[in-house]
Amino acid sequence: MITVNNAMQQPNNGLSLCCASLLAGLPHGMFLRHGGVSTPPFDSLNLSFGTGDSPKSVAANRRLVKECLGVAHLASAVQVHGDRVVVAEPVSQDTEYEGADALVTSQRGVGLLIQQADCQAVLLYDPVREVIGAAHNGWKGSVLNIIAATVRAMEARFGTNPADLRAAISPSLGPCCAEFVNWRIELPVSMHRQQNRANYFDFWAISRKQLIEAGLQEQRIETAGICTVCDQNFFSYRRATKEQGKPGRTGRCGSVIALPPTSAES
Repeated sequence: MITVNNAMQQPNNGLSLCCASLLAGLPHGMFLRHGGVSTPPFDSLNLSFGTGDSPKSVAANRRLVKECLGVAHLASAVQVHGDRVVVAEPVSQDTEYEGADALVTSQRGVGLLIQQADCQAVLLYDPVREVIGAAHNGWKGSVLNIIAATVRAMEARFGTNPADLRAAISPSLGPCCAEFVNWRIELPVSMHRQQNRANYFDFWAISRKQLIEAGLQEQRIETAGICTVCDQNFFSYRRATKEQGKPGRTGRCGSVIALPPTSAES
């Protein structure tokens, strides 16, 4: 397991993003909230159409991300905290799938976009079969083990050997801020051992464990190690809820992974 902290942040075309060393050579990024066109409380690189932000602003922000990474199209989902996995191909334009939380593809030049404001994006790459995957993994996704569902989808559709996979866990809710006062009801017994102090849980460790149980090798798992509640460079639903005194109204950061286009496509 590799943990990389704030040193991962790199500026690119006016946008700030984190990159994973295990995904070097792939167009990818875990984007900070800056550099976009949205106005408060969505300032400024909000990548979700489901927040109440102007659709024109979100579309403009998504274009900035595509330009930054050099991808032709984005495939995303209307995320529902479930465990449905979509095979995103063929994709000939920006496409948003209904009611899914993970995407897999072998199509080059298509960025798989996960939208998040404390939830994890788990980015997966199979360098042997040349396949990628991306999962939206909040605590409900962890309970459903969407990580395993995504790996199984890559196995079934593309013949991926899980031992070949590389994984990156994005900036997300950290063990410092992951308070669950109803954990005895909400979390299965198998997760209780990841309680690092009373009512607080390490979901980064839970995801690493689920990745290993799905067949990945520990040394091919990379964790950003950045808590989105603590770090105001990221959107945070928990932080916004605390500040606003009601369910938080805020934007969504994005994590994207793509296979590079062929020379004919670029």
